[in-house]
Amino acid sequence: MDTEVPLFPLRTVLFPGGWLPLRIFEPRYLDMVQRCHAQGQAFGVVALTEGREVRQRDGDGFRAEAFHEVGTLARIEHFEREQPGLLHIRTRGTQRFRLQSSRCLSHGLWVGRLELLPDDAAIPVPDDLALAAQQLQDLTREWRGRADAQDLPLQPPHHWDDAGWLANRWAELLPMPLVERQRLMAMDNPLLRLELVVDRLDAISR
Repeated sequence: MDTEVPLFPLRTVLFPGGWLPLRIFEPRYLDMVQRCHAQGQAFGVVALTEGREVRQRDGDGFRAEAFHEVGTLARIEHFEREQPGLLHIRTRGTQRFRLQSSRCLSHGLWVGRLELLPDDAAIPVPDDLALAAQQLQDLTREWRGRADAQDLPLQPPHHWDDAGWLANRWAELLPMPLVERQRLMAMDNPLLRLELVVDRLDAISR
């Protein structure tokens, strides 16, 4: 992409199709989010490797921030101004990207030029991994009895028979280090991603 896209470095990994609620209060993000919402523009979510989500002072300046080069575009699907200086948004991950370059503006907002990565190929869930789809459906039904639909970590549309979609949803839910979640998100092969996730799911279930 020739134009620079605003970036939101976080201590989380956003997957395509994933659901990410955020409370926005930092000045550097309040203006960015309002502008993205008004213009229908996505912003890029990247996982931090150094620094914190809230900007930290270090002497006369600020502590260094660094992040992975592969991230996911986030589209705002719900925008709510809770009070002055506080926004609540819910976003959905759309397309993965690789950063070609990035720079920090004077007020602390990061922007970057992106190379958009291909969407996952549509691969049906193999029979030997189909149990993972059934387990996720059972979990979703269980959640529905406990919480409002808008608060569920899995939001429709559901693609239970798509290997990439199923792998992404389990990768969001299973406990694992951030670096491992990042590695799964950056993986181009959706079937391999699902196999690795199912291995982890099986290990937890034993």
